Amino acid sequence: MRKQFRKKIKTLARHPVALNAAGSLIALYVRFVGITTRWRRDPADAVAVLGDDVPVIIAMWHGQHLCIPLGWPKQWPGYALVARHRDGEINAIALEKLGIRQVRGSGANEASGRAVAQRGGVAALRAMLRTLQNGGSMALTADVPKIGGIVGPGIVTLAAMSGRPIYPVAVVTRNAIHLDTWDNASIALPFGKGAIVFGEKILVARGANAEELEEARKEVSRSLDRVHARAYELVGGRPWRVRNGE
Repeated sequence: MRKQFRKKIKTLARHPVALNAAGSLIALYVRFVGITTRWRRDPADAVAVLGDDVPVIIAMWHGQHLCIPLGWPKQWPGYALVARHRDGEINAIALEKLGIRQVRGSGANEASGRAVAQRGGVAALRAMLRTLQNGGSMALTADVPKIGGIVGPGIVTLAAMSGRPIYPVAVVTRNAIHLDTWDNASIALPFGKGAIVFGEKILVARGANAEELEEARKEVSRSLDRVHARAYELVGGRPWRVRNGE
């Protein structure tokens, strides 16, 4: 009986109505955080600083990406890579309501260095390349799922194949709930200080060899830690903890 009950709950949780409600609530909450937070921006005008480089690749850390849509310049056609699972469906709905379109699929597996084809990794890479070629900027979490703080090869491969620069981004709030999860997730809270920080661009040469790709991968890790350290410094929050030392 208990097993059947759990099965029914899982079935209900996957229903389109439930997914839409969850995604809509997340989007509403992110907007609420956005309008009740006093934001500081570094640089003050990202559009002016990054404008000549658009379309760009936006790098984020897992667990720190909830409020990234709040830092997205409205002038840029925006797309995000969203995984193909139930949570991904919820994220896709939330992003759509926040004005960000999606490419569906997965990143790359750090252990093997290969795209996760069963989750649409190869197709997603091709779709992201088309998006960038057509003038849309791409945002994706750079670290490997379930291994927070270690950048996978996918984002630098995308940069090398597309010729587009990577910009690390942090959007944080001083008031937040910090969870003890694999990705050290933070849930932003309203009515406080916030910071939106864009780091220095990272260029990966077309046709980069394995050594150059590895150095670029490490630089994305270092840069993401730098922008998060800067963002938490601006809001006066807890110091950012570097997790990998790359």
